[in-house]
Amino acid sequence: MPSMKDVEPAQLTLKSRFKFRCHPGVKCFTKCCSNINIMLTPYDIIRMKNRLGMTSSEFLDKYTHMDIDPRTSHPMALIKMLKDEKKSCPFVTPEGCTIYSDRPANCRYYPIGQGTWRKSTENGIVNEEFYFFIKESYCLGYQEDTEWTVESWRKDQGVDICDEMNREWKEIQLRKDPTGKPLDPGQQSQIYLASYDLDTFKKFIFESKFLDVFDVPDDELEKIQKDEIALMKFGFKYIKYILLIEETFKLKKK
Repeated sequence: MPSMKDVEPAQLTLKSRFKFRCHPGVKCFTKCCSNINIMLTPYDIIRMKNRLGMTSSEFLDKYTHMDIDPRTSHPMALIKMLKDEKKSCPFVTPEGCTIYSDRPANCRYYPIGQGTWRKSTENGIVNEEFYFFIKESYCLGYQEDTEWTVESWRKDQGVDICDEMNREWKEIQLRKDPTGKPLDPGQQSQIYLASYDLDTFKKFIFESKFLDVFDVPDDELEKIQKDEIALMKFGFKYIKYILLIEETFKLKKK
């Protein structure tokens, strides 16, 4: 998450143009990867933990720390920076990112920032995505001649796929308790489990009393046993149920 002092106060569209290129030849190479809060999405964690050959619990314990969003009281997973002078990212060396093809969406977007807001229209509340420039004083990438649109940058960096995977989860993050109360620790724990710790969430589904309580179709259970993306989306359904956004589950009849 960028510092607000580095955010250019202009809203961009997919057709907005800019010049930028990051490569080992620029003197600031990898400087933007240190002393920064990098928030992870559920899809980020699937990609990263699989790249590293770890379970979600192992990955979260070793490479992340949890924070609470002060606006919504939702739990957030962030990369745990090293305790060196630069507060370096654990995945970055002087040669670059060691997990580059599976790096998080926030890293892929840079130097563009992306957000979502809830907007009132005559057809009701809609979620609208927007973009903005992040211009840190040391960044020399803007001096390069390669020209992009926001749309072509997203596609080139593979972040369009990440956005598709993350969109439902991001929309959930905008939701607060309708009473205005912060989430209690039990709710936060369940949301953290269903968002980030998917291997443990799967055990929770199949090894606890979950299936004694909720009526889940057999074909859906088969999918989440085999497919992590299906499991991730099942987690989104569970979070919506917890937050009373939508009645996504039916209770089993006794």
